[in-house]
Amino acid sequence: MRTYPSQLHKMKNSIAAQTNQEHREETEEAMQTCSRPRQKYVFIAPHKVGASTSCTIFQRYAISRKLPMMLPIQGVVLSWGISPTEEEYIHTPDEQYHALMNHFTYNKTWLRSKFPGDTAYISIIQDPSKQLRSAMNYYYIPELLKIQSENPLKTFLENPWRYKNRSEVNFAHCNVTWDPTRNFMAFDLGYPTDGVEDKERARRYVNELEDDFTLVLLLDHLDESYVLLKRLMCWELQDVLYVTKNNRSYSFKEYVPSDKEIAMLRRWKAVDYLLHDTFNESLWRKIAAQGPGFFEEVQHFKDVNERVNTYCAERKEGKTNLTVEASRWNSQFEVDAEFCRVLNATVIQLLEPLQNGPKDDKFRLVTERINMRELIDGQPTFKHQRERRIYLNRVKAAKELEAKKNETKRNDTNKLKRPTSVLGQM
Repeated sequence: MRTYPSQLHKMKNSIAAQTNQEHREETEEAMQTCSRPRQKYVFIAPHKVGASTSCTIFQRYAISRKLPMMLPIQGVVLSWGISPTEEEYIHTPDEQYHALMNHFTYNKTWLRSKFPGDTAYISIIQDPSKQLRSAMNYYYIPELLKIQSENPLKTFLENPWRYKNRSEVNFAHCNVTWDPTRNFMAFDLGYPTDGVEDKERARRYVNELEDDFTLVLLLDHLDESYVLLKRLMCWELQDVLYVTKNNRSYSFKEYVPSDKEIAMLRRWKAVDYLLHDTFNESLWRKIAAQGPGFFEEVQHFKDVNERVNTYCAERKEGKTNLTVEASRWNSQFEVDAEFCRVLNATVIQLLEPLQNGPKDDKFRLVTERINMRELIDGQPTFKHQRERRIYLNRVKAAKELEAKKNETKRNDTNKLKRPTSVLGQM
């Protein structure tokens, strides 16, 4: 028998108690709201929440439907900390945009000036303790905090406040203060670092996000999230099939914090936990409104996704296509070599063919990971790759010049020390 989290048990029991009339009304309402696919969406992809897997779903959909997309001029980051300038994204001929699915710091005012009013806003978050664990590995945080232990996460969780003066860093190129250990997900969704201690401000902002977003997926309940996405967007089952992307391994990945450590972290990452608690409840409310057939569809979706993943992983040249039969939740479709290629493609593999403009790195954003490395090494941060490249070339040239000077100095010193010839003294 399948097991579910406690929320799921409650939701299933609540749903089972509904009358047939209520179920019919829900079904009729769902059919009315799902008359045609929604093809205008903004997917805000926060960092270190498994967003790459979801991003490829939105990329595939936009590419297959030829939707006008807002894309970074180069790279995978469209904005970080501040909204993009006109030079940093690819413009469509008519300045119409129906899809965005990149790393982007949420800015409601800016996005609504670029996208139609009926655009669906979607994002994804995960358990804040797991997000911190992933971020700690990816962003060199043990080095930043000067933690030297086999389990830097456990060491940090003993007292996060001990590291506050080191964990809070400033990116001078954009005048943004950021703490990768604290409320990272809230930051990506537009909440400023200086608001971490203001509980009322945080609650107002999270409530506003709940009004703004059609759906916030939860990595903790990914299959349920994708089936709900399919229903709310009126998409097909094959549109939300997925292969897990960027699944990294590191020494403390399996560490499970104690109750005491989680209590400490809830205080430290209070806004992220408020965000997660709010959208966890929101997800299950939306699921409850779907009626009793929802969990049957989730199981069907898992079965089909596993079949397709296995087929694509084992597929060889000349192998017969996989036919996924029609069901209550999907029409029949074929899985061939091209389907597998696109399903397995990474964010970069799907994105680069669309970025067919000049390969000049003048307006390509430097990732926050690279800038974090620079800060740890005592170097300045940069917004664009070109200015960083120019700076690094200057540093390299200066080092080479200094090395030549030192070599010349050593040679001159050696000449002075050379012994005088004894010829003529005999």
